[in-house]
Amino acid sequence: MPTPPAFLAAQAPETRFVQPFALNSPSQFRPEGPFRLDSEDWARDYNEIKALGSRNSTQRTPEQTAVAKFWEATAPAVYWPVARSVAAAPGRDLTDNARLLAVAAMAMDDGLIAVFDAKYTYNLWRPVTAIRNGDLDGNDATDRDPGWTPFIDTPMHPEYPCAHCIVSASLGAVLEAEIGSGATPTLRSASSTAGGAVRTWASVRDFVQEVALARILDGVHYRNSTEVGSAMGTKIGELAVKSFPKRTP
Repeated sequence: MPTPPAFLAAQAPETRFVQPFALNSPSQFRPEGPFRLDSEDWARDYNEIKALGSRNSTQRTPEQTAVAKFWEATAPAVYWPVARSVAAAPGRDLTDNARLLAVAAMAMDDGLIAVFDAKYTYNLWRPVTAIRNGDLDGNDATDRDPGWTPFIDTPMHPEYPCAHCIVSASLGAVLEAEIGSGATPTLRSASSTAGGAVRTWASVRDFVQEVALARILDGVHYRNSTEVGSAMGTKIGELAVKSFPKRTP
């Protein structure tokens, strides 16, 4: 079993951070635990990722495969271009962008702190382990496949909740607050794991939802984990925005 990062292992739950963190503690947004293994919800998520997230899935479409390959890339390189899409919009000045990028960094860092607190609290098995041992979860609706392999290599830390999802949603909340009622510029990024391919999104919501879907298609996260991670990230991003309000005219 992997051990927590030294930073997290050294922190008591009541630890109080000083800036540049908006979180009061790593556990501030800790979610409830994952689904029970004998539940219908668990079986639903298990069978979805078993079908869509396998290396040789016949149910994943070519477009879904492209999305999965793109989001095999990890932060920060794949996320900062999305933030810069907003920073590069006409009419912005250096001070606006300095604050935007600082708050975005704080939100994403806080997201990673919170998600690893939750991961090592619940220690849920990844799909590759769960599916190869589907006869051990006490659920008759989860058939074992001892040779099942995910589309990408499984990250070496517990599954629940989704880290990509919390990072993208925390950034998304910051960008939505920054854009406000104004027009959303075309968001874009490139992926080193997809040969430098560029993807674009018309809205922040589209970007956040694609990241969540990709982790299912990658075969490394159950749907519930993506939804919980995205919800955590939104709260953390909103907290970061609130902690560092925009300057008044």
